[in-house]
Amino acid sequence: MVTLAIFIFWLSVALMFHSYVLYPVLLKLFSAGKKENDVMFTAFDKDLPAVYIVFSVFNEQKVIKEKLESIINTAYPVEKLKVYIGSDNSTDDTHNIVEAFAANHSQISFYKFAGRNGKSGVINKLMAELNQALKPDDVLIFTDANVMFSPATIYEMVKHFKQKSIGQVAANILSRGVTAGGISVQEKTYIQGENRVKYLEGLNWGTMMGAFGACYALRADCWTTIPPNYLMEDFYLSMNVLKQGEKAISELKAVCYEDVSTEVGEEFKRKSRIQAGNFQNLGVYWKLLLGFNAVAFCFFSHKVIRWFGPLFIVGAYVSNIFLLTQGRFYLFTFIVQNLLLLSPVVDAILKQVGVHLIVLRFASYFYAMNLALVNGFWMYVRGIKTNAWSPTKRNV
Repeated sequence: MVTLAIFIFWLSVALMFHSYVLYPVLLKLFSAGKKENDVMFTAFDKDLPAVYIVFSVFNEQKVIKEKLESIINTAYPVEKLKVYIGSDNSTDDTHNIVEAFAANHSQISFYKFAGRNGKSGVINKLMAELNQALKPDDVLIFTDANVMFSPATIYEMVKHFKQKSIGQVAANILSRGVTAGGISVQEKTYIQGENRVKYLEGLNWGTMMGAFGACYALRADCWTTIPPNYLMEDFYLSMNVLKQGEKAISELKAVCYEDVSTEVGEEFKRKSRIQAGNFQNLGVYWKLLLGFNAVAFCFFSHKVIRWFGPLFIVGAYVSNIFLLTQGRFYLFTFIVQNLLLLSPVVDAILKQVGVHLIVLRFASYFYAMNLALVNGFWMYVRGIKTNAWSPTKRNV
């Protein structure tokens, strides 16, 4: 029993350490001497591809005007730009705002869909509308209504598609609305870390593990219809690119801005939904783990270990109980684990009296989000009946 407990303890610790600490370090080491893609369009090329920006909206009256302005104010040639927007039966003032804006900008096509179709359902419908016009080398940009483009965002992603082996380019998402009172600092740190890891994966092998759905570009011939009731269509399309043998990369100069969530409850719901979608994707793409290649290494290290993180947290804790008689070291690790597990409770108490300890909240955030992974797994087990969503409450 002791031998088994030691094995489970160190396996759980090693896997979590690998995914969160060692893997990013290895990516940095492997990237030494690596060059970024240098086969790209210039901003003045006459053969710049046509770009179709596609996104779904649901009750986005607070942000949709700023979003549209950020698109139209692009440095990319506007004559090569088309915007397809689908409303998932919005009930606020979104329709009026979009229609008023579209009246003055012929690039915008707006579709109002009845019922709730979910983000992926709306994207499928929009793609069906524009599919006849698409050419294989055209570029699709998928984005969210609350993500604001900089003037260079579109060009910085599109420039890479001159390299025919590249099928996907992700934008660099920067956070706005960071405050000390909620979890926005922790969420911003997480996003920055993910941006860096995805960039290094792309730089090393062209194996970026899933673009943020907030904004990414896809070569048109890499598009595939998203299955019904899918929660993580961005990861589904990303992995399909890699499955086809194409490269997926991140462009740090393609800057976008997104308001981050400050409330742990809102982020818990979002992370739960993401985790349910993760297991949908694992059910489709698990065979990519079987290869002895960079895709399998990145998929396992960056994604799969983290998806099963709650199992490893429990494994380390329970096995540690059986090891308490094996010396002071295991007594120490048990005390540390209990202190970390109490961090969400302590943080909640301190928050009530206006005390915000950043380090403590990082620990609290980590465990709260892993609990969301458990909730998401049960959502997946029970079956995904719909992928209809409501916008996450953020600092706007």
